[in-house]
Amino acid sequence: MTPGGGTYEGIIGSHNDNADYDIAPESIETRASPHRKISALNGVNRGVAANSAVHELLECPICLNEMYPPIHQCPNGHTLCSKCQSKIRCCPICRHELGNIRCLALERVAESLELPCRYQNLGCQDIFPYNIRLRHEQSCRFRPYNCPYAGAECPMTGDIPFLVAHLKSDHKVDMHDGCTFNHRYVKSNTQDVENATWMLTVFNCYGYQFCLHFEAFNIGTAPVYMAFIRFMGDDQDARKFSYTLEVGANGRKMTWQGVPRSIRDSHLKVRDSMDGLIIQRNLAMFFSGGNRQELKLKVAGRIWKEQA
Repeated sequence: MTPGGGTYEGIIGSHNDNADYDIAPESIETRASPHRKISALNGVNRGVAANSAVHELLECPICLNEMYPPIHQCPNGHTLCSKCQSKIRCCPICRHELGNIRCLALERVAESLELPCRYQNLGCQDIFPYNIRLRHEQSCRFRPYNCPYAGAECPMTGDIPFLVAHLKSDHKVDMHDGCTFNHRYVKSNTQDVENATWMLTVFNCYGYQFCLHFEAFNIGTAPVYMAFIRFMGDDQDARKFSYTLEVGANGRKMTWQGVPRSIRDSHLKVRDSMDGLIIQRNLAMFFSGGNRQELKLKVAGRIWKEQA
């Protein structure tokens, strides 16, 4: 668990409820791949092939990103992107006052180019007209994933094998094999819900990885605990699976059944959508033994693959 949180104990497997153990609190690598196809885009004229000289012309001298229409220029012809043009008054090259001049010729050149997706080294094989490429890259299924670790804004990105290794080595996340689990989450100060995010647990199941999250936060002024599962992969694969989470004691039981969310959605997005098992603090204390002094909540769960 991150600083300010608690600890959890876990048991993997549905027939081993007495094997609790304590868990201590808490440049992307690419693979070269050649182009194999060109995307067929109806109604788009194929133009000249991109070359390094034209690429340099389309690089903004301020942010160094590629420029997309509208492309602006100063009276002397020096170009820059529209985002940077809105932030400065003088040309970064000649210091002449910018004004509001479009470079229509360079925009026409850009529209005639065809470029591979920037994620070609991660497996994308398509080539796109310049003005369509950016839109594609925003949703390309080969684009890197963000690190799914919760409780810290980790900037690391990469493919799934890279992130699994990163979670193990850098975040010391526990990796378990199996599709059933039984974790006990512990917290001594139940009044503190700030930064109460427990250590992420990753399960290897059906050849994929699933992230189990558990954290405390406020809904308005009401403190709650929430457990949910995310899928390490894209949404279309996540929808092939379902999971259940269950808490209970003293003859009472709460059960949640859902579909794991892809890690394309941040854990905060999933949490704020309340797409998981939500337990009010008073009920969590009841399930913990009723003394209201310490959280000792057992969360059991199972992941399964839906039939095609």
